[in-house]
Amino acid sequence: MNHLLPLVGLLLTAAPIQAASEWPRFRGPTANGSVPDDPRLPVRWSQTENVLWKTDLKGLGWSSPAVTGNRVFLTGVYSDQDGDNEQPKAGLYLGQGRQEIPKGTHHWLTYCLDLQSGRVLWKQEAHQGSPPVGRHPKSTYASETPATDGGRVFVLFGDLGLFAYDLNGKLLWSHPIAAKKTMYDYGAAGSPIVHDGQVIVVYDNQEESFIAAYDAGTGKENWRKPREEKSTWATPFIWQTPQRTELIVSGKNRIRSYDLQGKVLWEMDGRMSNLIIPSPFAAHGLLYVTSGYFADPHRPVYAIRPGGKGDISLKKDETSNEFVAWYLPKDGPYNTSPLVHGDIYYTLLDRGMMSAHDARTGRMLYDRERFPVGASFTSSPWAYSGKVFCLNEAGQTYVVTEGGKFNIEHTNDLDGLCLATPAIADGKLLIRTSGRLYCLTRLKP
Repeated sequence: MNHLLPLVGLLLTAAPIQAASEWPRFRGPTANGSVPDDPRLPVRWSQTENVLWKTDLKGLGWSSPAVTGNRVFLTGVYSDQDGDNEQPKAGLYLGQGRQEIPKGTHHWLTYCLDLQSGRVLWKQEAHQGSPPVGRHPKSTYASETPATDGGRVFVLFGDLGLFAYDLNGKLLWSHPIAAKKTMYDYGAAGSPIVHDGQVIVVYDNQEESFIAAYDAGTGKENWRKPREEKSTWATPFIWQTPQRTELIVSGKNRIRSYDLQGKVLWEMDGRMSNLIIPSPFAAHGLLYVTSGYFADPHRPVYAIRPGGKGDISLKKDETSNEFVAWYLPKDGPYNTSPLVHGDIYYTLLDRGMMSAHDARTGRMLYDRERFPVGASFTSSPWAYSGKVFCLNEAGQTYVVTEGGKFNIEHTNDLDGLCLATPAIADGKLLIRTSGRLYCLTRLKP
């Protein structure tokens, strides 16, 4: 939701191989959503076709599944008075969030499912009570995707706390997070990541933004740094290059790279969009950072080379510099994170359009080609087997031919509202709807 120049590519493209069996964070191990071809992965599906299993889940949540081994993790929150509370709906929302706290006692849940059967192995309640803040009318109180290091799962409920469980559901530690006011009372949504024994959390809000790292084994706070930012919702990214490992975080004021102790390595004024939601990722030796609230005149995309230091901002009228390989001023997406598959950078726009650019140069291949009327998107695209998959909010997945010409091959239909980004592991595609989790794979006739 990777791409590197020739030699760098050899060093960095080992990660996608892992995507076939592990999906440890939002948008998978590369944060990109492009996975190696696997004959088990389905190209066609429906509510009955190529469905290995489907499991109903209590509680609303737009967290994506995270997978390690044979375990699937995801979260949900339900209220004892859910029937009295407005449910999320598809489409654009303009204006304020829900300042009024929903009624009833709420229950914050983590589910662990068996990847082969869909059976719920365990369910743990992290908290119950009244929500501390309102939320975006399209969101839920469980929009952050869990992260796993293969031996533990780390669950973030952004305005409530961070919780660590072992693979059998035992609570290992927890760390409370004091709820802060966010823009328009939209609430939190950025997911945690885990790397080199640290769980990293970004909480940008209107009062006291920070980035912090916690010891994965003990929950001890290793470091915390204030951020001169207001509310953002992007998930951070670990960028591993031959030179070093960087922690990349989007922001409205500055795009920043940190080392693993929280020191800023480089930063830039991206003149970013008003709402920062798409998550950074890397491929072909380049780091891609973007934002694109649909009503803003500047919706930038940046492709950044490794090795930056200090301020790498573009000067007025520049489109590249020593560390910015290319820049597009009006091509950023709103909610969805872009995708690089092969040599092409794909942008899926919420309002039902798709663009494609050369991933190395930014050269346009096609621009804002339209899906059928009424299609809107929040889920980020994914790709395999020469196809790019785009899941709309109504549960329809458009299967687009990979390449420089826009072509919809067919559409796959599921039931229910779909805002969560799917996961891919062990030849299986996991798609979450508002009421259940589908596991899809190519089944023999």
